[in-house]
Amino acid sequence: MPGLSADSGNALVPLSPEAHVSVVYPLHHGLKPPISRLSISWSRGNALRVSVFRELPAESGDSDGEAGGKVVQVKLGVADGEVDDAQWRRIAYGSVSPFALLQSRRNSVLALSKMSMSSSPYHPDWWEYVMEYSKDISSLLDNAKSLPTLMIDDPKTVLKKVEEPTCLKAAWGLLEIFYADKESQAWLPERIVDWLADYDILFSGTQATVHSKLVEFQKEIVRLQAIEDDPRYWEVITSALAVGWLEIVVKLLRLHGSYQLDQLSNRETENGLVEAVAILISKMPRMRSELEAGRLGECFKTKPDFIKAWEKWRAQITKLDCSSFWVQCDHRQTRDGLRNMLQVMLGNTNNLCTSTCHWIELYISHFLYVRPFTVGLESMHALAQKCIQLKPISSSHRLMGLIIGILGENTEVVLAECSRAFGPWMVAHAIELLTAGSDQAEIILQEERDNLGGISIEELHRLVYAQVLSSHALTWQIAPIYLTSCMKQGMGLLEVLLYKQPVQDNQMLLKTTEICRLYDLESISSSIMKIAGVYHWKHGRKGSGVFWLQQARDEFRLNRIAQQLFDFVGRSISDESFKQWEGLIELLGSESKIAGGLDFLHKYRDFKKSLQQVQVGKTADAAQQAVESLISLMRNPSTPQRFWLPLLHDSLKLLSWQERPLLNVNQTNLLLNKLQELSMARLRPDFIEANLPPQALSSVRLALATNLGRAILEE
Repeated sequence: MPGLSADSGNALVPLSPEAHVSVVYPLHHGLKPPISRLSISWSRGNALRVSVFRELPAESGDSDGEAGGKVVQVKLGVADGEVDDAQWRRIAYGSVSPFALLQSRRNSVLALSKMSMSSSPYHPDWWEYVMEYSKDISSLLDNAKSLPTLMIDDPKTVLKKVEEPTCLKAAWGLLEIFYADKESQAWLPERIVDWLADYDILFSGTQATVHSKLVEFQKEIVRLQAIEDDPRYWEVITSALAVGWLEIVVKLLRLHGSYQLDQLSNRETENGLVEAVAILISKMPRMRSELEAGRLGECFKTKPDFIKAWEKWRAQITKLDCSSFWVQCDHRQTRDGLRNMLQVMLGNTNNLCTSTCHWIELYISHFLYVRPFTVGLESMHALAQKCIQLKPISSSHRLMGLIIGILGENTEVVLAECSRAFGPWMVAHAIELLTAGSDQAEIILQEERDNLGGISIEELHRLVYAQVLSSHALTWQIAPIYLTSCMKQGMGLLEVLLYKQPVQDNQMLLKTTEICRLYDLESISSSIMKIAGVYHWKHGRKGSGVFWLQQARDEFRLNRIAQQLFDFVGRSISDESFKQWEGLIELLGSESKIAGGLDFLHKYRDFKKSLQQVQVGKTADAAQQAVESLISLMRNPSTPQRFWLPLLHDSLKLLSWQERPLLNVNQTNLLLNKLQELSMARLRPDFIEANLPPQALSSVRLALATNLGRAILEE
């Protein structure tokens, strides 16, 4: 089997030894020698961080002004430049929606199959869902740049100038043709012909192709006076015919000099032969459902109709090849070129080998002219091996290895080629096509394996791709989509991913909590918000810390914060210190259940607001409201004893109200009793003195005595 080594042992995805080729990555650090030390560590994604250190001179005064070291990044992997980082991110984000939709449909289909007790795990029309998924992914792989279209069509322009496709899209197209598109399995060879017409340009970088021949010849067309006299003209036409590019062949034939008006009378027979070949080419039978507008050939959907048309067409070619008109054709290059084209259409193997450049083009020509009835991957694989022997290549293209793996029905080789050439994204998404197109592939990819920790190959590759997404700050948000599709280890790794996200950035924290909400991870969300709250509190962002702890409903830490706040205010209940913490007190609310509680601080805040209105000259109603707040505080058992004297000292203006006494006799006696208890408490060694003037106690006692006398007289 191609791609397998003899000593692969128990390797999960065996590869040939020649696949392990050492790769050299240049290191451009720009430092002058000598280099004393290197330090290598992993960076983001598939990049290495290399720290380069110079050997500094022994004498510090001889410094040459150069830096002592430099840090550079070296990106590993296949860097062919056809898909840049921004394009990869666009593909990664764009493929999330089709992948998630297909997983949702799979879950729905599996649920229905369990309800109906069906033996088949999938719906009969499951391939239609896979094809929709494949089309959505394929649309993402187009090049973002589009070339301007010409308003006037140049008759001598053989190839239209289009944006060069990518190997990634070519590989995806192959997988779609062989695994997903069940509707066109009857005309699979024709699909491969179309595929080569779109992507033959990709092979031009490593070897000659029919496309590269056409490109080179098109540059010379304008300078040729008699195009049919140039041997390259007939070589290019025959090569294009061999791979089935009929439109290009007919267009080139119509550039023949015999079509010019001044030549028709002299070259009538020659022109008739050219036109006869052009008509035969345009009427070539094609076993396929339909052709796009502007494409040549006649379509036949059933095999009997196609065989009848094929035999009739071949008979017409044979008849023309044996015609006596060739003797009457005086132009040797035209006669030889047209007869070579007839031999190609008759399936002459030597002519096909001469006209094609690599084995895939020869493979396509066999489908068109030698074995158009080829069915089954086994016979297609045997034909591919034969073509490889006839057209050996010096340097293999990455798409060729993938084709061999597909034709050989070797799922492991297909996965290995996808992983080696196109990376984790390709493997994670292509598995959906592989499992849809082959029962054997489904068993291989979804079977749980002990050597993988009890997970399947499918889940393994999804986890690998999710790890790649998680390693980049711009793509980690979409990794949960793939982790949650992994039933064994996905949720555990998702928890690890969420816990690793930084909590100092509120926007990042909001994204993390939103992901937790989407996947019903309430406990993880609560833990992350607790971590964020503690982090912000320790780094001086008290308000943010309290907010996130409240979102996490962390009563324990909120109560501890409230107790710390309560103790701080208790040490200094001045206006300045209270204003400093008033916003935090408001944020904490009155729900914290601590010893003493924050209920006192909220009532104290209301008292201070009423007292402030009194000080700015408000009416007696405001003063009366302040007194009621004072009495409420003094009667409340949650008001600590160390706050009594500061409260009474702040209320001196109320106790000495000029118009009338604001406190009645009972209220004044209550405050005097509190003052007496406070005098007795000051004798205890653990009593905490308030930060008040020395005469504060005597001033309060005098004000209360005066108010008591005025209240008695008034009553």
